[in-house]
Amino acid sequence: MAKVDLIMPKLGESIMEATILEWHKKPGDRVELDETILEIATDKVDTEIPSPVAGTVKEILFEKDDIVAIGTVIAIIETEGKAESDESKESVVEEEIETPTIPKKQTPSEPEKIETPPKEVPQKLESQSQKDVNRFYSPLVLNIARQEQIQFAELNLIEGTGANGRVTKKDLTSYIATRSEQPSDPYQFARSKSESINSPQQGVPSPPPVSYSGDNVEIIEMDRMRKLIADHMVNSKRTSAHVTSFIEADVTELFAWRNKHKGAFEKKHGQKITVTPIFIEAVVKALRDFPLVNVSVSGNKIIRKKDINIGMATALPSGNLIVPVIKQADDFNLLGLTKKVNDLATRARNNKLKPEEIQDGTFTLTNVGTFGNVMGTPIINQPQVAILATGAIRKMPSVIETKKGDAIVIRQKMFLSLSYDHRVVDGFLGGSFLKRIADYLEGFDNTQTI
Repeated sequence: MAKVDLIMPKLGESIMEATILEWHKKPGDRVELDETILEIATDKVDTEIPSPVAGTVKEILFEKDDIVAIGTVIAIIETEGKAESDESKESVVEEEIETPTIPKKQTPSEPEKIETPPKEVPQKLESQSQKDVNRFYSPLVLNIARQEQIQFAELNLIEGTGANGRVTKKDLTSYIATRSEQPSDPYQFARSKSESINSPQQGVPSPPPVSYSGDNVEIIEMDRMRKLIADHMVNSKRTSAHVTSFIEADVTELFAWRNKHKGAFEKKHGQKITVTPIFIEAVVKALRDFPLVNVSVSGNKIIRKKDINIGMATALPSGNLIVPVIKQADDFNLLGLTKKVNDLATRARNNKLKPEEIQDGTFTLTNVGTFGNVMGTPIINQPQVAILATGAIRKMPSVIETKKGDAIVIRQKMFLSLSYDHRVVDGFLGGSFLKRIADYLEGFDNTQTI
């Protein structure tokens, strides 16, 4: 008999943990290939996890409502095949490795906590605030870091002497010994040791708890999703230097075309056309013109993305937001974008999105006009460097030039607001990119057929 580990899957670039909602199987139950074995939830999506093999559930390592780190073994499935020999398994063992215990019931409101994986293999380390795509850490190193309360941002800054710059036990213990002599900010000390300048936390103090007296207050405990959303938002502000630019766009022709053709469009294609796919089409064109907005930051490196993957913030019945992603959005025409927008939005509201459908976004659009807002200052969806908010389309008085002189007329107008990471997107680039989106919307071809 062979034993197969069921791993908590990666559900997005900024997601480090998930909550087990329900087990569909118990120890001793038979499970088929791709049969749902449990349901999990993050602040982004609730999803079903299928079994990677057919066999019998041997052991379940976590219970319902447990919060588990990505990459952790959560169950063991026994199959009828032969067990894999030790010689054939890939493993890199750190000196004096001891198998760490599996952490349970992690508190989601504590950002960037070191999670200890249960297997004796190097674990790729990711953090919302800083990611080094080439760095791996052994369980021993992670366990020591957790015991010493060394967070991800600080651990990433330690200079490693192992293969490919890997941090060894010796590196970490040496760092801890020197670090303990330093009464000052440990992040600053780590930067000086590694000659690095990129640490988004830089000793930011935690705010003191707020106390209330009297009976005329109501204390509402944050639920799991709200705690995680709060952590993600604060982490984004710590990571990126946020700047927001605004522009007003005249979308009279676009608005009139959509209203004129929406009935015929739905009858012909079976799809309701909203302004969202039109906005996405303009964003895609502008990203082609300004590819340095379609990037992310890793340390002192700018990672330019060749794919244009547009995240579309979607409101859920619960009041929370989720961001499904249209992959390779530049491959779709307006009809194709309309189908993708409608499909993803419908399945998002019904908790039917797959984990891969909320991953790998390179730019995000949020339509605050849906709520009647005229503009917004959205927070960047890490590790992206920009996010666009589209406001409500309203009838506005506007001055236009005619052959007989200036005239005041009624036009359909809206505000666009772009929040961008000022570390890599300066005012000229951000402002020019935003202006180009407005140009594409104002220049919408109202003669196109459906």
